[in-house]
Amino acid sequence: MSPPPVIKPPAVSRFSAFTGGLVFSAVFLTFSHGALADDSKSIKQLRDALVALAPDVNPAEAELVSGTAHNTARRLAREWHVVSPASFQNFLIHIGKRQWGYCFHWAYAIGGELKELRLKTLVLHWGASRPGSLSENNRIVVTARGQPFDEGYVIDAWRQSGRLFCGPVKHDGYPWKEDLQETAWLNDYKAPNKGYILRSDHSEHVGSGKTHAPTPRQSGSLE
Repeated sequence: MSPPPVIKPPAVSRFSAFTGGLVFSAVFLTFSHGALADDSKSIKQLRDALVALAPDVNPAEAELVSGTAHNTARRLAREWHVVSPASFQNFLIHIGKRQWGYCFHWAYAIGGELKELRLKTLVLHWGASRPGSLSENNRIVVTARGQPFDEGYVIDAWRQSGRLFCGPVKHDGYPWKEDLQETAWLNDYKAPNKGYILRSDHSEHVGSGKTHAPTPRQSGSLE
């Protein structure tokens, strides 16, 4: 089965992110999140790609991971009033007009939802690109059990502003490395969730250092 297509949005300069976002953000807010988009094709593509990772991957578990990640991303985009492009959402957070939407917010929130599934045949990992820098990026990566990090699939809601991007780690444009500390959190079912977790019945904000301290992960990049 063919893996999900790797779609790379064009690079956006800081100036174009500002001007383009001003022109289109109101339209985006009005129409993009008015109703849940139909992600059925993308959900099936990711599900099939995860099943293809290894013979012992449970198809039902793969479908649950895919559906949970896609649906959580769409719901968070509405809850956080996300605008496109992602760099403009970063800018709005930077000037205090938005509270949520940095890449690590997405990773903590979606990762926390996936963590609740207590997976048996798939494993969650935390991917970091250029950690400690102002261009740091953070994503969730899913592999089959016992599989190395770089054989997995990136799950990313940041770059397409709530529309889930999925693609092989090896073929992505970011130099991903595994953050073993955050991976340990994703697989420790007794550890509390971090950041902002949106559930079907309520919204819960659990404080974490990364959401309150002016670290590179907090300030982020406008790329």
